[in-house]
Amino acid sequence: MTDDLWALLLALRRGAVSAPPLSGPAGALYGPIATASGQFVLAQVGQSLDGRVATPSGDARDISGPEGLAHLHRCRALVDAVIVGENTVSCDDPRLSVRLVDGPDPVRVVIDCHGRLTGSEGLLHDGGAQVIVFQSAETSRNDLPNAEIIRLRPTGNGLAPQEMLAALSEFGLRRVLVEGGARTIARFIEAGLVDRLHVAVSPLIIGSGPSGIALSPIERLSSALRPEAQVYSLGSDILFDCPLKPVIKPEGQ
Repeated sequence: MTDDLWALLLALRRGAVSAPPLSGPAGALYGPIATASGQFVLAQVGQSLDGRVATPSGDARDISGPEGLAHLHRCRALVDAVIVGENTVSCDDPRLSVRLVDGPDPVRVVIDCHGRLTGSEGLLHDGGAQVIVFQSAETSRNDLPNAEIIRLRPTGNGLAPQEMLAALSEFGLRRVLVEGGARTIARFIEAGLVDRLHVAVSPLIIGSGPSGIALSPIERLSSALRPEAQVYSLGSDILFDCPLKPVIKPEGQ
């Protein structure tokens, strides 16, 4: 990634320039995010060689190497909003900001269906980008500081990903990064809403612990998703860039 290419990608993200041909691996990887029009959903997972994203005790620090983290921050800088679940906030206390690259911080979105956030979480008090919290219309908690609370009617399986994206679109937030946790990413994938999935693999073996994507179980490998993937060396990590929209069909088709 050169400084000139990154400046061009940020300008494309703002719509400040028309899209020129983007050449090279970095252009192929980040160009689809920067130039996306309409709703665009990117899901990102950073994991070990054995598919873990944390230890059994929940320690997820330093899963990704330095270039893997820089990649994640580039993705944040190129989207309008980043989504995580309440458990990710409670366990990791993330800031969800852009620190390792130049660019704007995304709006931070937390799915807190049952109103479990306490109000003491760091991202509610760090003076950073706007925070939006999705809660069920059936929960009475609505007093979180420094957050815009959007209440949605729950389905049988929590809040509907499509309704959350529709609500974000009303704020002008159409390019979205779904960053965690495993079930949150899976719900967006299973709803057929993820345009691209990035899986960054670090040369680390943890041995046990949670996985990065918790899809519904299948019986046979013939039912597994097999997206085409472009593979990129980030230096410290290997990245799989997988387009999913052509692969996943809406339910019932």
